[in-house]
Amino acid sequence: MSLMTACGGGGNSAQGGAGGGSSSSGGSADPSQLILATGGTGGTYFPLGGGMADHITKNAGITATAQATGASAENIRLIRDKKADIAFTQNDIAEYASKGTNMFQQDGKIDSFQALGALYDETIQIVVSADSNIKSVADLKEKRVSVGAPGSGTEVNAQQILEAYGMTFEDTKLQRLSFADSAKAIQDGQLDAAFQTAGTPTAAITELAATTGVKIIPIDADKIDAIIAKYPYYVKTTVPAHTYQTVPEEVTTVSVKSMLLIRSDLSEDLVYKVTKAIFENSDKLGHAKAKEIKLENVKNGVSIPVHPGAQKYFDEKGVK
Repeated sequence: MSLMTACGGGGNSAQGGAGGGSSSSGGSADPSQLILATGGTGGTYFPLGGGMADHITKNAGITATAQATGASAENIRLIRDKKADIAFTQNDIAEYASKGTNMFQQDGKIDSFQALGALYDETIQIVVSADSNIKSVADLKEKRVSVGAPGSGTEVNAQQILEAYGMTFEDTKLQRLSFADSAKAIQDGQLDAAFQTAGTPTAAITELAATTGVKIIPIDADKIDAIIAKYPYYVKTTVPAHTYQTVPEEVTTVSVKSMLLIRSDLSEDLVYKVTKAIFENSDKLGHAKAKEIKLENVKNGVSIPVHPGAQKYFDEKGVK
């Protein structure tokens, strides 16, 4: 498995033509290797991306390398700047980028990416230590709260959930830490709570549960209804009981959908091979969340155009 830190790589991806339509066979826009932008090392994107890069390398005739990043929003900018070729993101963040809204207001609309397919539910988990007196989102007022890396999808999710409770970031002692750094800060007593949007189980939370112990704070049913009414890309979901060793009960919260994006200017032939390599080996990715990646669900929650190369593969498999 080939892994790369966020500060490295991406150089080969910057070669080739500018964004535009995709050709049916390999062309000048196709790089000599593929960079797959994931997320922080304590989240779910990173280990899944490493497995995907491995299977692309073995099956698609091109070397792929996974890269640790700040996740969703940063990944889209990396694709725009041709510093990444494939990227994990949330469906809501892809929507914002395509419209130039929220964290993409200054960027404007970004149209250099297309969908490679939806993956699994990304659950918003509000994590506190097992002995914390925080029992509700309302209790986060004046607390030391991390909302994820700057510009991340988690940051926007946190903002929208607090909004349902009549709160803003200014009502908390805000910090913007990665999943792994948030877990360490909670363990060290330097942080009261952390929002983490990721597939469950999330590595950083699993590790924290094994050391300090954790609780996952639920979102109230009426607040979930209000969130979904205003932001329809959310769905009500539960974190199953015993997902983490110190959380014996199921926890009600909300999810968005994770998905893969790919540079829209890559050739149809290359993207077809990449799509095939990923979805025909999803059961070999070595992560619990991989079990939820189903070919029949690849278009669920996808509001942006699908790359023609990916569409060719889905058509062959009869995916509607």
